[in-house]
Amino acid sequence: MKKRATKVLQEEETLCCCEYVNRLGERSHVAACCCDCEDLDDTCDRFLKREPQKPESLSQLADVFADRIRVPWFWGGARKVDLSVIPPLILLPVLLHLAALHFLLGMLVLTALPGLVLWYYYFTHRKKGRTLFFLSLALFSLGYMYYLFITEVLPGGDVGLVQVTVVTVGVILTLVALVHTKREPGFVRPNQESVHSTVTYYSPLADRDPALNGGRQDVTMTVANRAGSSEQAGVELKESSRRNWCPTCRVVRPPRAGHCRICGVCVLRLDHHCVWINSCVGQANHRSFLLTLLLFLLTSLYGISLVLQSVCPKQHLFTALLYCPGVYNQYSTALCFTCAWYSSIVTGGLLHLLVVQVINVSYNVTEREARVALRDKTARSAYWGLVVDTGIYSQGFRGNWAEFMTMGEKLNPPSSTSADLV
Repeated sequence: MKKRATKVLQEEETLCCCEYVNRLGERSHVAACCCDCEDLDDTCDRFLKREPQKPESLSQLADVFADRIRVPWFWGGARKVDLSVIPPLILLPVLLHLAALHFLLGMLVLTALPGLVLWYYYFTHRKKGRTLFFLSLALFSLGYMYYLFITEVLPGGDVGLVQVTVVTVGVILTLVALVHTKREPGFVRPNQESVHSTVTYYSPLADRDPALNGGRQDVTMTVANRAGSSEQAGVELKESSRRNWCPTCRVVRPPRAGHCRICGVCVLRLDHHCVWINSCVGQANHRSFLLTLLLFLLTSLYGISLVLQSVCPKQHLFTALLYCPGVYNQYSTALCFTCAWYSSIVTGGLLHLLVVQVINVSYNVTEREARVALRDKTARSAYWGLVVDTGIYSQGFRGNWAEFMTMGEKLNPPSSTSADLV
């Protein structure tokens, strides 16, 4: 009887595909997403009574809607939908079709769209929050451009099967490289081999007590002390640990590692947090990140050239984007021409990113180190900050690229304190 009661209780706690647990920990249903909202009722009541709204009412209302917008899933109940995914799926097709109506509308849309994306980037970057907007925009742009290529350019007969195959393979390889890039940037993990030999006590973080090392109290005995040498080695070790200690992740970071405030983790050889992949670029995925950029650029440039040859066959390839007479006479050709312009703008931005990455690798400098060095004026810069040389880790052009191509094999470097603490 007891086993049967336990089984019934487990079955009752299992969520169906349309149920979910809301932000209050209560069991709810997707059909109730638009009712029983106390925050919405209070906001409307204050609006009708002409009373001032509470300072946190709009944010609470947004949290309620974000928590209730879910889609049915086959296991684990209804899944939550990130609202930042939706705008690119709606705005991009609408704006591109609007830009294809007239030449002036095209100039207006293609000028305002990058500005809108940059504004949203600086808005989210200032708040240090995670968003799927840019990843959704990148994936949907790639998929939508390929869809228009198949449905608008291919039926015209100007593109052969070989060209379509090359574009398709390029899109697939780009997606595969992107999936590999998003697996893991290389997180900093405690060295388990030295845990038994490290005498370290942790206590709650103290705000004003300078005697505590960020909530870390060390009782340390070094090998140098046991050998009867001076205490200088132990003092230097403590100073190094204090500089590399991350109070958030509670780990000692190895050299060149950094803490990402957006992801909330420490990453080995942190380069930067890329909003286009919604992940950090570090020691484990830096090579695949460059490969993703390279594959995307090659596929995009080849696709743009095929589209321009189809809609502007009488113009030279390098002048077709600037002068293509009669392209707005038909809506289909105007749409293809507008998409070629949009793809060119995206390609130009990612080409600049790839060039910066290649230069940084050539000088063995990460993007994070370059920003810090420029801020502190401790590096040699040239070409308006495009080339930054700190001179710390550089081993020459060949040595830097050899280290970059083999750094994925060194994902678990020893901690700075693991070899010296007893």
